[in-house]
Amino acid sequence: MFNIRHIPLTIITCICLLLAGSVNAQEFDMVIQGGHVIDPKNNIDGIMDVAINDGKIAQVAAKISANKAKTVVDASGLVVTPGILDIHTHNFHGVTGHSLSDGFQGLPTDGFTFRAGVTTVVDVGSSGWKNFPTFKSQTIDRSKTRVLVFLNIVGVGMKGGAHEQDLNDMDAKLTAITAKRYSDYVVGVKVAHYGGPEWEPVERSVKAGTLANIPVMVDFGGVEPELSLETLLMEKLRPGDILTHAFAHVKGRVPIVNENGKLEPFIQEAQKRGIVFDVGHGGGSFLYEQAVPAMKQGFKPNTISTDLHTGSMNGGMKDMANVMSKFLNMEMSLPEVIASSTWISAQVIKRPDLGHLTVGAEADLAIFQLQKGDFGFIDVRKMKMKGSQKLVCELTIRNGQVVYDLNGIASPVWDAK
Repeated sequence: MFNIRHIPLTIITCICLLLAGSVNAQEFDMVIQGGHVIDPKNNIDGIMDVAINDGKIAQVAAKISANKAKTVVDASGLVVTPGILDIHTHNFHGVTGHSLSDGFQGLPTDGFTFRAGVTTVVDVGSSGWKNFPTFKSQTIDRSKTRVLVFLNIVGVGMKGGAHEQDLNDMDAKLTAITAKRYSDYVVGVKVAHYGGPEWEPVERSVKAGTLANIPVMVDFGGVEPELSLETLLMEKLRPGDILTHAFAHVKGRVPIVNENGKLEPFIQEAQKRGIVFDVGHGGGSFLYEQAVPAMKQGFKPNTISTDLHTGSMNGGMKDMANVMSKFLNMEMSLPEVIASSTWISAQVIKRPDLGHLTVGAEADLAIFQLQKGDFGFIDVRKMKMKGSQKLVCELTIRNGQVVYDLNGIASPVWDAK
């Protein structure tokens, strides 16, 4: 029979010390303390702590002991949110074209995401079924940022010019097959830039979306006289499909606010029907003359996004935090802005695993300063709107790892001795 008295005292002492160490071991990789947590999915809007362990959200509570963490981040006075989703970007950067498909206008993700709190981007239509494997190998597989995709209905993607007018290269079946084959990455179908009077590009995109059970995003316009925007929204698209560039006023597309400053009545009806209105700011697709009166008349976008590319990044758009700040200074509250940039966007692309801080979810987070002051925000016609609030990204965490830290709040202090 086993008798503890037969074990030497030194061994018992070592066992006790080991057991004590396991009890007092650090339980979390990181604890973010004292921040204003806004997590729309879980109806959290208040001062909370967030614990991270093994790349997952481990706990969200009013008070989590700092003694249990390897790293403690003091987020007092800051806003803590799920990692931001930007569902309209162009990241198929390369050297074989002069447009957005393996060309010079696309942008590498990691250089333009984390500094704005973005942890997930959705490249919309830069690649089609023919060149998606190239996009995957040279961009998706090499990025720390999570990169998802809307496949262009055009097989070669956004190569510009005649390529995007070729009805013969718009194959719904092959687009759907590719989407289903790469379902971990492909979350939608994109149709854009077609300048003909036919509805075929939209109809083929919707067919592809139906076959693959994914939404369609439409960049609408380009033909005169204009095709009916009401017909598009009320008849051609399905609930859950997306009109991007919601606040644009471009040649070949009816704007949502008419020349009398009134919101077209079918716009809110379409939104009630389930059509998603996405900002898609871009370099030419966001005007205060559209956004301000629309929002004053009760219309707000479902999702906020940038349309990030070389033609927008240095203009009025700048980055996701700047676009979010514009809406914060119009008719949207901070929780609404965060919801439209996280949980709502995640639902639109049918990725309910993203955009929230539920325990067990992948630990993608952003921490923002909400600055108060006298700021200016520019639209695509270089008109300035003054604002008193501005979001600035302080820290970004992707899969539990710090990937951007503006002022070193997650780093130990260097002490010169």
